[in-house]
Amino acid sequence: MNWREKLSTIAHQNDSLLCVGLDTDTEKIPKFLLETSKNPLFDFNKAIIDATKDLVCAYKLNMAFYEVAGKNGFEALEKTIQYIPHNIIIILDGKRNDIGNTASKYAQSLFDTLKADAVTINPYLGRDGISPFLDYKDKCSFILCRTSNPSAGDFQDLTVSSTPVYQIVAQKIREWNTNKNCGAVVGATYPEELKTVRTILGENIPILIPGIGKQGGDIEKTVRNGTNTQGEMALINSSREIIFTGDEQDFAEQSRKKAESVRNDINKYR
Repeated sequence: MNWREKLSTIAHQNDSLLCVGLDTDTEKIPKFLLETSKNPLFDFNKAIIDATKDLVCAYKLNMAFYEVAGKNGFEALEKTIQYIPHNIIIILDGKRNDIGNTASKYAQSLFDTLKADAVTINPYLGRDGISPFLDYKDKCSFILCRTSNPSAGDFQDLTVSSTPVYQIVAQKIREWNTNKNCGAVVGATYPEELKTVRTILGENIPILIPGIGKQGGDIEKTVRNGTNTQGEMALINSSREIIFTGDEQDFAEQSRKKAESVRNDINKYR
């Protein structure tokens, strides 16, 4: 089963476009885990996954939160990937890219070694930095297009022959999608740009949409502007708002309640 079949199956099975971001920060997880667990990062993730696996279509692991923890962090990353049910999309969010021969090693490490279904990558180096990822035809590469951060426009709004750079990137993503394994990253914090990107991409290219929850993106506008005409082809990510809802023994139960609420809010507008 390739990533597209896997995404379609789990999205229908769980009736969900929700992607939960496992941005597992040792400074924010419940204190009792730090005191009682040999691997608090993994034990926290395990509890969140057990509580939410019937509510999501994907989990996104931001690699910085694991890399900063060194050996224990890498162990937690690997164990989490192995623990996630095989029918759920695993996105490794490292925004990798480099010149071609180095990019090929990044692609190999993320897809072959760590077994991701999808990754986030940076288009700044152009086609030869993207191609090694796209050579993995059964995997998805979400290419940064219009990011959710406040200063995204420093470069992404610059115009080339009157066309903003983020729109040129969207056009390139459509052009590069010959293996039907490209996606785009567009922030929920820019709903009009999201609508424009969806128009450029068409019906069948998925958009990974961070920025709801703590970053303030509007769910209704995100769904209406980011999904295709079937209410699909979007993975709407929420991280901190869900995973750090509680900090006591019942933290996973609290996260489940929040995840279910967010999923249901998304589904209202599909």
